[in-house]
Amino acid sequence: MDKNQFDALGKELSGNITKQGDSGYQQLRTGWNSFFDKYPAAIAQCKNSDDVARCFRFVKEYELEFSVRSGGHDYAGKSICEGGLVIDLSGMNSIEIDSAEKTAIVGPGVRWGAFDEAAQGHGLATTGATVSTVGVAGYTLGGGTGYLARKHGLALDNLLSARIITATGESILTSEYHYEDLFWAIRGGSGNFGIVTSFEFSLHEVGPEITAGQVVFPFDQAGDVLRFYRGFMQDAPEEIACYAFFLNAPPIDAFPESYHGKPVLSLVMAHIGDSETAQTELAPLLNFGDPIMNVVQPMPYTAAQTMFDEGMTSGNRWYSKAHYLDEISDVAIDTMLQHTKKLPGAFSVAYFEPLGGAINRVEPELTAFPHRDSAYTLHIFAGWADTETDEEPMNWAKEFHIAMSPHASGGVYVNLMGQDEENRVPDAYGSNFDRLKEIKKEWDPDNLFSHNHNIEPT
Repeated sequence: MDKNQFDALGKELSGNITKQGDSGYQQLRTGWNSFFDKYPAAIAQCKNSDDVARCFRFVKEYELEFSVRSGGHDYAGKSICEGGLVIDLSGMNSIEIDSAEKTAIVGPGVRWGAFDEAAQGHGLATTGATVSTVGVAGYTLGGGTGYLARKHGLALDNLLSARIITATGESILTSEYHYEDLFWAIRGGSGNFGIVTSFEFSLHEVGPEITAGQVVFPFDQAGDVLRFYRGFMQDAPEEIACYAFFLNAPPIDAFPESYHGKPVLSLVMAHIGDSETAQTELAPLLNFGDPIMNVVQPMPYTAAQTMFDEGMTSGNRWYSKAHYLDEISDVAIDTMLQHTKKLPGAFSVAYFEPLGGAINRVEPELTAFPHRDSAYTLHIFAGWADTETDEEPMNWAKEFHIAMSPHASGGVYVNLMGQDEENRVPDAYGSNFDRLKEIKKEWDPDNLFSHNHNIEPT
């Protein structure tokens, strides 16, 4: 591709085009997950929907490979392409809150930290990521779990409408009342059907304070804690979300020095009700076992939404594997303990995320997200920094994932899939896969939107 053609495109945009060799290119081409080292021909920093449409027409005209980057929190390296054009939406970060209607309209470059701050200015929130740097767009299009999901549903359950650039280059508004089949498909079908340039969400009264924090146990108590946790979550109020989180204790003063670098089990929890109710309903979790740390207290909702941030920083190397589970059996607990007694990679974690509640009350066929009956997500997440030690953490994650397969339902959350799992795309969509392929044929018959966990047109 002639660089002059990119320059000509840049003159038609409100945003900027940065090509290989330009100042700032190196920073722009670098993604959140440093495992991937790709060199796109150019990066278009779009400012508005017209910019996005023009970039898409450009790649279509020249049959150029392209990728779409919004928040960029990308496990599988799909948001940056090699040799083509990155359509970068990170500058499209407007946030409009309508406190009377309890709705929000946000751009695809918005990250959850900014969204939460804006909505909490009105005492409102919607289900968002538990890491504040995660982008709204990819998270929502794939599903969207978090502390509010058991009470208020997935992020996609709170999506009221979306404006999308389709394979024809047209910008359309889709909702339950306009282009209903497309709206059905983007709620769980990820980026397979177009480029979403704005999202409208319903909001709920939350906070400004909730009760949140973590209770951390030595590894030798982990089996007893997981069995207790399993029983507690079966009947837990929907206001409670509690993650059972294996991690290497970081070398910070909050942890006794004797635990630094060793695996521990942390129950990371949030209760979105009033403080008094929270203390009563969380009491079993707070009083169980002999923890090495117990820091659960009232805090701003926005602070709770950042509790995982330090462990998910940009620039590390990451590899993701995941399962859905209908239950946590005793044998599954034993398998979990066998593979978490050593966590290779300073940032490696494995955790159970509870589902249930409002998530399960939506019939699987009502959105493209099919995993409504699952009880837990298991995320095995290898994280390390040294470029010369890829093999050990990645092999750990793969072996762990295989060992947990007999205890899993067979499904997988598309947002947690790794770069080598295209064979699992049917598992991500289950009973909805055939309908998604039909809608893909209608809206993107040439499979232009394919730099993703791809749904091929039927």
